[in-house]
Amino acid sequence: MPSNTLTGRFAPVLAIVVALLVAGFASQAAARNICESGLSYDIPDRSRRAPAGSEIMARVQNLSGSARDAVIVEQVLSGNMPSFMRELTPVTFSGTANGRPVQITICVTPEYLAVGSDRDFVRVPMGAPAAARIADAFGFYLPTTKMVDAIYAQAAVHLAPAPMDPTSAMSTTGYLVRHNQTVESVRARYGNRELLTAGHKKDIVLTTRLNSARGRVAIYGWHRTNGSPIQPLSTVHGALYADYSHGVRLVSQVAYYNGEPRALASIMENETLARIISSEGPIRNPHVLMASLYR
Repeated sequence: MPSNTLTGRFAPVLAIVVALLVAGFASQAAARNICESGLSYDIPDRSRRAPAGSEIMARVQNLSGSARDAVIVEQVLSGNMPSFMRELTPVTFSGTANGRPVQITICVTPEYLAVGSDRDFVRVPMGAPAAARIADAFGFYLPTTKMVDAIYAQAAVHLAPAPMDPTSAMSTTGYLVRHNQTVESVRARYGNRELLTAGHKKDIVLTTRLNSARGRVAIYGWHRTNGSPIQPLSTVHGALYADYSHGVRLVSQVAYYNGEPRALASIMENETLARIISSEGPIRNPHVLMASLYR
């Protein structure tokens, strides 16, 4: 019997075998956490003399907007953040490229950006310029909406949203501190801060909409326990706007394509691969788009 006939007959079986092998590789990669490769080395160590989260909140009690962001950015860029924020977590996407199954793994912070020590920290909402500046300085991107969905789906800890009254005080420091306390009263029960945690904030995201919506912040997420987001993708607010419900999740600029390291930008720009990690398809020049948020 001709070899091409055999190949044709067993093609479906071979495809399944290949898919299982790739899936198995991805499971092994996740088990050993391929994100433990120094991807967070650009984040400085926290100084023992750095102020605790509660102390920083006291300093910015009467500040909001860019004034509060300036203080937060200075603290975070100096390394004043909990140690578990440096322990990146793999989130894996499955798809096909050129008719073959592929796995793309991104490496994300296990929690939303926080300032302070391991024992005394506060999750800090901020405007798009501050979020983008921190991400860029540390070698990260903001996530796409599809990444946010995948992070929630693969999170080890799901926290239900905890909305507060939508008043004019939503963007005050007092509101964000109170919300942090509410979130922390639940999250503390789970222990192990390195576990991927999601559901308790809306994400500041990277989207092609920002190419035309200049001077805006893009937000998305805040997933209910059934997995559906409260907040659809929105660019309604100005770039400096931030309220208690916003959070900053960081995604390493290094991703893994079938286990091999690759610049995440190259995946975002690829016509085929981008659709695996972005609902909008390719994101051209993600570095430039990120930089446009704070320059």
